[in-house]
Amino acid sequence: MMDLGHFANLHGRARTRKAVLILERIEREWRDGQPGAGCAIPNDGAIVRGSTISMEGSSPAPFPNATRDFAYARALAEFLATSEESSQEVRCAALEFLARSEESGLDEARRALNGLRHRLAAISGQSPADWDFISSPRPGRAKLRRSSGMRVYLEDIRSPFNVGSIFRSAEALGFDEVLLSPDCADPLHSRALRTSMGTVERLPWRRVTLAELSGSEGSFALEVGGAVLGEFAFPQPGLMILGSEELGVSSEALRIWSRGAVEIPLVGAKASLNVATAFGIAGYSWLAYLNSCSQG
Repeated sequence: MMDLGHFANLHGRARTRKAVLILERIEREWRDGQPGAGCAIPNDGAIVRGSTISMEGSSPAPFPNATRDFAYARALAEFLATSEESSQEVRCAALEFLARSEESGLDEARRALNGLRHRLAAISGQSPADWDFISSPRPGRAKLRRSSGMRVYLEDIRSPFNVGSIFRSAEALGFDEVLLSPDCADPLHSRALRTSMGTVERLPWRRVTLAELSGSEGSFALEVGGAVLGEFAFPQPGLMILGSEELGVSSEALRIWSRGAVEIPLVGAKASLNVATAFGIAGYSWLAYLNSCSQG
């Protein structure tokens, strides 16, 4: 991680954007359980333009192994708050972080750091996208049991964003595999990898043609005109077919299903859902249905 003495040599928007990248790295290290892995803070303080930002005056870290990360973040904020080059917006953001993290527990420290990062990103002209978010597992109380045999087929879905989002939902819902048509967007595209949040590497996937899917047990389409979602008897094992963003499920794909189609009833004037959003709703309904069947 950049020594603050070198950081001081950056100016204007480049400095603010570098601060965003540094804070993002700290957050990722906290999430991955490797705090302090990349910090470069001199033992005698962070030298900035001939003056020293003392680490001794900084508040203790909210958890032991992140002492250096936390000290670095505070030193960085102190520099931004006192630098003559900082805009009023940057100073306010830095001072708010310093005040908020003065006596923080783990959760508040993370939220303060996250808030500073997003405020600096906005100040430097960066609009957040899904891949900018650093997520950590947050297990809830309600538990569903994994049900084997759930697969999904993506027919000609063109957007890497949608492909990545479907992978993320499929992994979270316990799907066994994602199948892709030959013309589906590449899951290894940089945008798909970002929106998948790493699940492309964790969830098995392969490309298959519709001809190769013929005879798939329990195949059904998520498509307008099908059975109402809450009344559909989901199969186990089964294969959900998702159509393209523009054309839906093709007539060729419709001929291979063995269990018909299911649709999500909507009440809005637009009556339309993004394909990745629709998959998340239908995928959860499938998992909940199989859980309810196994319980009685």
